[in-house]
Amino acid sequence: MVKIGHKIPEFELSAYHNNDIKKIKISEYKGKWLVLLFYPADFTFICPTELEDAANHYEEFQKAGAEVLSVSTDTVYAHKAWRDVSPAIKKIKFPMIADPTGNLCREFGTYMDEAGLSLRGSFIIDPDGVLKAYEIHDNSIGRSAKEILRKVQAAKFVRENKGEVCPASWEPGKKTLKPGLDLVGKI
Repeated sequence: MVKIGHKIPEFELSAYHNNDIKKIKISEYKGKWLVLLFYPADFTFICPTELEDAANHYEEFQKAGAEVLSVSTDTVYAHKAWRDVSPAIKKIKFPMIADPTGNLCREFGTYMDEAGLSLRGSFIIDPDGVLKAYEIHDNSIGRSAKEILRKVQAAKFVRENKGEVCPASWEPGKKTLKPGLDLVGKI
């Protein structure tokens, strides 16, 4: 399973994107921030709300230098069929990766063998392909794209501003911290 501070593995999978089926390689995103959104399945209840939320914030992710990829164990044909009938999914402009074997889900630790589905997992990867943050949780709890975006912005800020760290609930433009001598005696 991938770990914080380690490079994620190279992968190539089919994706449904811009009304087309194509192969996606992780190496295509080198130099960009990458957000992987693992979800259980197409044609479900919470999943379209999450993916619509991500679609509604997609331009903000791109402004932050990040690309979004959604991943489920469905096929690209299921992704297409879902997009054809769902107003929420029609909003998606990012690639929808198909992982019907569950191999990518297993690599990221989201695969549930007993169900043949993925848990909800959000992974933030830096431009060098290194995992910076992730969150995996029960499938009954939906995620917030705004919070994932905030984490991308914080990770990007820390990368670009050596020696500074982002406190809880930090947002762009807010104060950061500089660990070191200024903390001595204040603990």
